[in-house]
Amino acid sequence: MRKALAQNPNLLRTLLGLSFTLIFMLSYAVYGATVSPSYYLYDTDSTLTTHENIDPVRIYQEDTNTTTWTWSVPADGANLTWVNLTAVELSNGAEVRLINGAGLFSHQKLGVDGADGFSCRDSCQKNTTHSIIVEEGGEISIIALTSTDPARRSNGTVYAQTESGAKEKALDAIEYEHSPSLIRVEIIEKGNRSTAPAMTITTVNEAFASIGPFSVDAATEFLWALAAVVGCFAMVLIPSFTVYFAANAKEKRDAVKLAASEQDINEALGPQNEDE
Repeated sequence: MRKALAQNPNLLRTLLGLSFTLIFMLSYAVYGATVSPSYYLYDTDSTLTTHENIDPVRIYQEDTNTTTWTWSVPADGANLTWVNLTAVELSNGAEVRLINGAGLFSHQKLGVDGADGFSCRDSCQKNTTHSIIVEEGGEISIIALTSTDPARRSNGTVYAQTESGAKEKALDAIEYEHSPSLIRVEIIEKGNRSTAPAMTITTVNEAFASIGPFSVDAATEFLWALAAVVGCFAMVLIPSFTVYFAANAKEKRDAVKLAASEQDINEALGPQNEDE
């Protein structure tokens, strides 16, 4: 390092200049790689409809000694995504059924907090009838989806060259007609019952709201990229400059010691030269 600096006094300045130039170039490259105008984010508006206070139809079957309560809910099938059933005041051993002719996806862990590792795409089953037997009575819920495709619900991302093309893809992902949309609920209780349980159906319909290109905070991303590149260069340059400055300091100390030794020798030889 000392020989190189002796031959080129501007080497240190050149190394620093190149380092900072590369830092800014690579920072811009990293930032540019995080921004792609070909990805678009779309938003949807959710309409939640609660179906309650619907009078049930009572059917008593004497041969089995069971009472069946039925409700018919005319849900809106346009972009229908969620169908949530809640039944309360159930008797012991009651069976609750959620029925739809087009079929619904459901699972006992769907919508349950803390269901780690659960994926509806992998575990939910599509059936025209989902049923649960309530052994101890009380309250029960059945949560169902019309599709396991997450692009149909809430927000999503599409890849396209233009915003119009992205909007078309977003509409293709969202627009859906669930038919037949009529939802039927059956609750079968043991014995000859005269008081019906309470039942509520909540449906969710999604509608396209807006779309825009994917973007990030330019200042924040640039600072993160700059910090990453500076760190990489620091790992390479700091050891080299540390060795250089340590060698330079050692050379200065050696020069001071050499000068002190020469002075001591001259002082020791000084009286002899005067006698001669």
